Amino acid sequence: MNQPIQVISVVGPTASGKTRLAVELAKHFNGEIISADSMQIYQGMAIATAKPTQEEMQGIPHHLIDFLPPDQTYSVALFVRDAARCIQDITARGKLPIIAGGTGLYVDSLLNHVQFREEQRDEAYAAQLREELLQNGVEPLLKQLWEVDAASAERLSAEKNPKRIIRALEFYHTTGTAITEQLALSKQTPSPYRAVKLGLNYKDRQKLYDRINRRVDLMLAQGLQEEAQRVLASPLSCTSVMAIGYKELATYFKEEAALEECIEKLKRETRRYAKRQLTWFRRDKEIHWLYADEYDSFEELYAAAVQTINEGLVYG
Repeated sequence: MNQPIQVISVVGPTASGKTRLAVELAKHFNGEIISADSMQIYQGMAIATAKPTQEEMQGIPHHLIDFLPPDQTYSVALFVRDAARCIQDITARGKLPIIAGGTGLYVDSLLNHVQFREEQRDEAYAAQLREELLQNGVEPLLKQLWEVDAASAERLSAEKNPKRIIRALEFYHTTGTAITEQLALSKQTPSPYRAVKLGLNYKDRQKLYDRINRRVDLMLAQGLQEEAQRVLASPLSCTSVMAIGYKELATYFKEEAALEECIEKLKRETRRYAKRQLTWFRRDKEIHWLYADEYDSFEELYAAAVQTINEGLVYG
């Protein structure tokens, strides 16, 4: 029997500091980073998605970042395929794969070796659902989902993530099968990965929210308005259009709302996204949580992360 492939994952809510920690861990463990961020894959969307700069990468190779035009659709099935190829390449060169990002569905599907049927999409139907979302909010879509896939509706009712609700409805529409049934069947093959999982968060939720607010202010200083105007004027796929940071500014460009109002909405939607991320990740009892505000410095946090990984690599 083949030995499982050792990987590290670094997850957590937006603005928690995952990128910095993952880079330092990659330097220490001779690793390379595989991004698990469903929006950083897109080209031309650097500021809103907080894509790491070359300076932040510190020479560490980052995979699955900035490789797809925003008019193309991407999915968890494609991510699992592409990330698996990256893992094989990284380990073949004697390095350690580090999966880092905040898209929980991507991370879990990869590490649990979820097998997907050939991808089927209906862009027109998904666009119709997004229009219904804009007109009537998320509740009517959730009601539709209860009618065709009660298990998914129950799972998604707490976080009310529009993107995942729309995807579940689209999956049923195109396949006639509930996405929960497909996921259950897909997990029957054992995972080839042995993961040490780190989660980064803050005990004091307000400190995380303050970081999010500061990040939005920094994005605006870096040119988010100009980027948003350009991105919104270009063709977008049913996945890239869901990126936080653009649609929140759309009413300003249409002269339907003041800039300050749109900025506050952007901060609020980013905080809500962070809450949804935490709801997702907390279900995984294998994650070792590190709370940044319990350490006096980043160096202490980093040392705790190294210790946790060493213990997992030796004893896990």
